Amino acid sequence: MTDIAKRLTTDGLVLQVGSFKYSIQTQYRSIVASIAILYTDFETLNKDDENIFIDFYISIEPTNIFGKFISRQAQFRFDGFIPFNSLPCQHAPAIIEWGMNWCVSSQINTHLIIHAAVIEKSGYAVVMPAPPGSGKSTLTAALIQEGWRLLSDELTIIDVETAHVVPFPRPVSLKNLSIDIIKERYPSVVFGPVSTDTSKGNVCHIKPPQLSVQQQFLECPVGGVIFPKYEQGVSAELIEIGKGQALMDVASNSFNYSRLGSAGFDVLHKVIDSASCYQFQYSQLDDAIAIFSALELGRE
Repeated sequence: MTDIAKRLTTDGLVLQVGSFKYSIQTQYRSIVASIAILYTDFETLNKDDENIFIDFYISIEPTNIFGKFISRQAQFRFDGFIPFNSLPCQHAPAIIEWGMNWCVSSQINTHLIIHAAVIEKSGYAVVMPAPPGSGKSTLTAALIQEGWRLLSDELTIIDVETAHVVPFPRPVSLKNLSIDIIKERYPSVVFGPVSTDTSKGNVCHIKPPQLSVQQQFLECPVGGVIFPKYEQGVSAELIEIGKGQALMDVASNSFNYSRLGSAGFDVLHKVIDSASCYQFQYSQLDDAIAIFSALELGRE
């Protein structure tokens, strides 16, 4: 048994992921395999070190280890309580990723948390809020193979004092056809286990680039806010939008904007005021990559 597997299945593996420390426990071999594949570049910490403050204690276990039928359901636990319903055990690798996102989006109110991918190049971040099915994660997965730094696939974390993005470079989630598209286009990308037949279809995560993990404490200002939308057959096009509309749309994609009150408005105003704001439609990754490569950020 490897050290990672032993710690996961006993008193917990502590991972430093961006600004947060997770203690993770599980008996599921699929999760052990997933973490061993996707998190090899992340720092693991000594749980007994009295100087370490662990932000989130999480586990995924069978709902009832004594019942063969019931144990086909996997249950996510946070600090010992159950925040949502159990799911089929074949979803376990996806559950751990969803659960790690939930910890930050539901528990953190020291930063503005936006449901958006965020990537960086030349010192400036591009925030990409978008609903499911918009092609956001496929676009993100492609761009981070084309020289962009991954800051996050799902959660844009904004420091309320500096208005800079705080990196959270975890594995990128892909679904259904997007899995095959990225596999074919980028054969060297490392894929974790597939969670089959979830509510989103087949879900798989890809390993974040090593450099993105090494730079996970390097914050940066926002240079662009882009709302992407995949639509079959359309020509790739950036369409500039007003800052007032962009602010409202980003606020509606935030998990804690209203809870932060005036601090949320102030930091989001700073972000939008300094960023170029666009809607973006595309159907071909080649065209999307070319347009993003030509972006001039940080000139507002």
